[in-house]
Amino acid sequence: MVIQEAFGLTGHIKSICNRLADAGWTAVAPALFHRSSAPAPVFEYDDFEGLMPVMGSLTADGLTSDVDAAFSELERRGITAEQSGIVGFCMGGSVTLATAARKAVGAAVTFYGGGLAQGRFGYPALLSLGSSIRTPWLGLFGDRDQGIPAQQVERLRVAAESAPVPTEIVRYPDAQHGFNCDDRPAVYNEAAASDAWRRTLAWFDNYCQANNK
Repeated sequence: MVIQEAFGLTGHIKSICNRLADAGWTAVAPALFHRSSAPAPVFEYDDFEGLMPVMGSLTADGLTSDVDAAFSELERRGITAEQSGIVGFCMGGSVTLATAARKAVGAAVTFYGGGLAQGRFGYPALLSLGSSIRTPWLGLFGDRDQGIPAQQVERLRVAAESAPVPTEIVRYPDAQHGFNCDDRPAVYNEAAASDAWRRTLAWFDNYCQANNK
C-alpha cells in the first residue's frame, strides 16, 4: 500500500505504484483527500493556499478508515496482512508509522514523515508510538529536513529500539524533505532516493511473508 504525500495522488505517487508493480508487487494507493471533493484533489507543489484547508480537514479516524479499506481491498485480492507492506511519503510517512503502531502487517516504510514531537491529524506525537510499533518498520529521513530535526529522529530511533519487532532508521546527511520526489528538482536527491528505494524493496522482501508478489 502506498500512502500519498501531502499534495495528493501526484504523478510521483503513481510512479511509486508503477515501480512497485514493476518489482512484482500489487500496489494500491488510497485517495486520502476524497472527502473534500470528487475526484480527490491533487495540488501543485507550490499551491499551499489550496492545500492547507484540505490537509486541515483530515482526521485520524478518517485516515484509519481509509487505510483499513485499502488493506481490505488487498485481502479481497488474496493478499493477507502478513504478506502486505505499507510505504508512505511526507504526511503518508506519518500515517504509515501510526499504522505500524496500530496494526500488525508484513512491513512498513516511512519516508520523511513528520509529527514526531507534536501529533498531526489527531494522532499522538509519533515519538510516543515508537515502542509500540507492531510491524517491522524502516524510517528514512534527511538531515536537511527543516521540519523534522535530526535530534527528533534520533529520539525516535531510541524509542523504536524497544519495539517488539525489527526497526531501523536511516539518515541521509545531504537530503531535504521530499528527497525521493524526482518531480521536484529543488529537493530531489538522487543518491539518497536510490539508496532509500533499494532499502525499501529489501525491507519488504525480508519481512513480508512468501507469495506476496
